[in-house]
Amino acid sequence: MSDAHAYRPLLLSGHWFSHLPAELQDALLDAASLRRLDAGQRLFSRGDKPCGLYAVVAGSIRIGAVSQTGKEALLTLIEPPYWFGEIALFDGQPRTHDAYADGPCVLLSVPQAALLALLERQPQHWRDFALLLSQKLRLAFIALEEMSLLPAAPRLARRLVMIAEGYGEVSGERRLIHLAQEQLALMLAISRQTTNQILKDLEAQGVLRLTYGEIEILDLERLRQVGKR
Repeated sequence: MSDAHAYRPLLLSGHWFSHLPAELQDALLDAASLRRLDAGQRLFSRGDKPCGLYAVVAGSIRIGAVSQTGKEALLTLIEPPYWFGEIALFDGQPRTHDAYADGPCVLLSVPQAALLALLERQPQHWRDFALLLSQKLRLAFIALEEMSLLPAAPRLARRLVMIAEGYGEVSGERRLIHLAQEQLALMLAISRQTTNQILKDLEAQGVLRLTYGEIEILDLERLRQVGKR
């Protein structure tokens, strides 16, 4: 039994893994190895060859890109027990974005070759990986719609609610979000000054509390209401 099996309880707290057939859960954990990254260490870069599927079991991974002029786009911060990397499993094309550790991070890594061999033997499991992909596609459509239609304040509120709810991947809600204001601004493509002003307004209303590198949600229902404006 690999060390990856020790993380089964954590992974079972996630919607996708917990709904997999037991034999597929076992196969993923059997094929997985632990990978540890230091803060800022890159996992893969845009254009890299497919290297498999990953699950975050400690720390967080930043997914984004940097333009030729040095401007950064931060799509998301991936935290436990989130799985990612499945796009390249389907099309075999190079990685679409950069992924690197936001701080010290531990991942489970399932190699591309092992995944393809598994799916060759048991093609019925393609649907399970398609569900993982469709979850990301749904979130991407939501983000695009909000970018086009919503002002900055409700867009920020909705993103905080989504993070608190684990993007629909975990049951329950978290009230303490480890996220710097600069990172939140990059996710939403708004200025840090605008982000700071919105957060300060929400803090003054008693909706949240700001500390260094963290946002504590005090009233999740009121934050949801802000997102509906």
